[in-house]
Amino acid sequence: MNYAFITGASKGIGRAIAIELAQRNNNLLLTARSEDLLKALAADIQREYEVTVQFKACDLTDPEVPAQLAEWCKSNEYDVNILVNNAGFGLWGTFGELPVEGQLEMMNLNMNALVALTHHFLPILSNSKPSYIMNVASLASFLAIPHFSIYAATKAFVLSFSRSLRFDVAKKGVAVSCLCPGATESEFLQRAGMEAVGDKAKGVYMSAETVAKIAVNGMMRGKAEVVPGMINNIATVGIWAAPRILVEAIAAWIYRKRTPN
Repeated sequence: MNYAFITGASKGIGRAIAIELAQRNNNLLLTARSEDLLKALAADIQREYEVTVQFKACDLTDPEVPAQLAEWCKSNEYDVNILVNNAGFGLWGTFGELPVEGQLEMMNLNMNALVALTHHFLPILSNSKPSYIMNVASLASFLAIPHFSIYAATKAFVLSFSRSLRFDVAKKGVAVSCLCPGATESEFLQRAGMEAVGDKAKGVYMSAETVAKIAVNGMMRGKAEVVPGMINNIATVGIWAAPRILVEAIAAWIYRKRTPN
């Protein structure tokens, strides 16, 4: 019996991807920090769809957790053929004003945990061909963003890592895709402290459900990069076509914190 393993599955895009995969008759293994949210989601999915759902609450910022999760799958003989590395968060503000501890935690979760999970799960995925890895990055992967610098840098790493990993694992029967969503309806902005920026982007928000559907379709087709939505695709073209210094100046204006009137 094959399973899809999804991190950060309790909320937002991760939750929507879990439901989308369940609709396509995939059994699920879910992880996030909140056991209560995972339990409720697992119950909802099993009530609605004819799939098996298991979950394990954990904190992926603990460097020992990725190996523990892989061992959990092996010991329970969960054959994982889909790995969705979705867990991550952002912090908004100038680099020198944000606490360094939070920024290092963000780097650890967004990059280190993703790499560790991929490494530990690759042998499992290789035994369940065809298999898929979807790493969740961001539209921010494509440019440097002042006032959001560390987050954007971590997502640029995810995109670069995903593209190179495709070639490393192709002969193992594993397809790798990188999801790069733009503004999405989720709890991300609240945790990042970006409600003010989010208010300006409401007109271009995509629902997490729409992003999930596009993401899974792209993953199943083996696309290297999945950028949901026409506006976001146009934005990526603009980012590459315009002078980099101009793009970064515009991003700095959009993302800078403003003193309320």
